[in-house]
Amino acid sequence: MTEPLDTGTDTVHAWIDRRVGVIELHRPERRNALHEDMYDAVPRMIERFEADDEVAVLMITGAGSGFCAGGDVRDGVERARRGEPRRPPTSDGSNPLLEMGRMVRMLHESPKLTLAALPGPAVGAGIGIALSTDLRIAARSARLVPGWGRLGFSGDFAGTWFLTRLLGPGRCLSMLVEDTAIDAETAQHLGLFQRVIDDEGFADAALDWAAQLAGGPQTAFRSMKRNVADAMALPLADYLPLESERMTESGESEDHREAVRRWLRDAKAKRVE
Repeated sequence: MTEPLDTGTDTVHAWIDRRVGVIELHRPERRNALHEDMYDAVPRMIERFEADDEVAVLMITGAGSGFCAGGDVRDGVERARRGEPRRPPTSDGSNPLLEMGRMVRMLHESPKLTLAALPGPAVGAGIGIALSTDLRIAARSARLVPGWGRLGFSGDFAGTWFLTRLLGPGRCLSMLVEDTAIDAETAQHLGLFQRVIDDEGFADAALDWAAQLAGGPQTAFRSMKRNVADAMALPLADYLPLESERMTESGESEDHREAVRRWLRDAKAKRVE
């Protein structure tokens, strides 16, 4: 771990390691349940890492044995007991949840690769945060737990949006209304997690994978990410020109030239053998 960065709050830690910008939700005593300070600190760190050319990959994780327990119900109950009003609409009249949950849109739409590392369960809004990233690695103890229905909530942080696209509408709705938890192995089988590893040594393994991705051809990776997004949204006739232009651009990049030089060196070495 390199020198910690100032996030403005103890509930979010951040640092840079091997070109990976790490954002850690840090309330291990509450399984990293969302705290009001996080709603500003996480987006600020995303913006900070996106603006840093030395950062290639953004990774969001949780401290301790959980990823994120969703919204902190205890905090809400305590506010109600003190007679504090619910959060009022924002200055433009929009629902405050839009501002609170903007981190999922930022992670999803970031031009850089984003990765969620789940050392344990993601509940409610934690699902939305985890699934908003491009890739996910999880410890075997990790689970995806909807949790909304048991509290009479319908869902937030775009969890349903991501689950519908990844699971399909029927499977998603069944999971939500029946409050069905998905364990790590099942989530990997369904394509929700890309890697599942043992709990022991999880943090180091997750960062190693992120660093491996950060060492790859970033021009190509960013174009691949845009290709996937466009493939989900556009008809083929509109998609092909964009894909072709990105292929041309990547072929003119230093990443491509270095990859070709490396390939030629490897091919020459094999011939010598």
